[in-house]
Amino acid sequence: MSHAAAPHAYEIKSASLPLVAFILKTYDISVLRADLTRRLGDTPDFFDNDPVVIDLSSLDQPNASLDFAAICALLRSYRMVPVAVRGGLTHNTASAQRAGLFEARDLNAQSAAPARVETVIQEVIREVEVVREVPSEQLGAMVIDKPLRSGQHVYAKGRDLVVLAMVNPGAEIMADGHIHVYAPLRGKAIAGARGNEDARIFTLSLEAELVAVAGIYRTSDTPLPPEVAGKPAQISLLGDKLVMQRL
Repeated sequence: MSHAAAPHAYEIKSASLPLVAFILKTYDISVLRADLTRRLGDTPDFFDNDPVVIDLSSLDQPNASLDFAAICALLRSYRMVPVAVRGGLTHNTASAQRAGLFEARDLNAQSAAPARVETVIQEVIREVEVVREVPSEQLGAMVIDKPLRSGQHVYAKGRDLVVLAMVNPGAEIMADGHIHVYAPLRGKAIAGARGNEDARIFTLSLEAELVAVAGIYRTSDTPLPPEVAGKPAQISLLGDKLVMQRL
């Protein structure tokens, strides 16, 4: 008696997932916790259970050990899901594996596009690895019509941000899309926060402490080019360089 072949209950295929590269720079968990609170405390929904590979390549103390259980718990509290570790010394890699993380030697986190021609900026620091494009939902722009004071933080998730008043020093504005500031921009402005390389920053007076597009940023440690400093300007990304142009 013949039997019809039963359908397969599963299939196995390769998959490519966007991963956040969390570049660890301290062995001190209390320092890490304080910095996460400072930078993400006002935006608890910035991450949405994104898978994370913990990158240890920036650590430089060969005999120090890491508490991966504490690190993983801390990242989960900010809606990151640690799955792997890379770039560490042997004893820390083994400790990470005991904590349930796999070693990702050849795993590449998604980052900004390769370098092309630089037109204005001579030096830009890359430290932030961004991981994915702006969500597909089309949301109207978030509009802020009051001045932003030092310590205030605004994040337009999945949309553009329009600010109709001054962004004072110490204030931070962030958007997954474009940022428009119809006033002096003197604080920090981060456009394309989740990897949108087409995002731009527009302002009527560029005086910023920090500007960033898709993880590429420039601080006030490097003076603004005279053709845009204190003037109407736009900031965009060309390869891995920020381009500043007068409007």
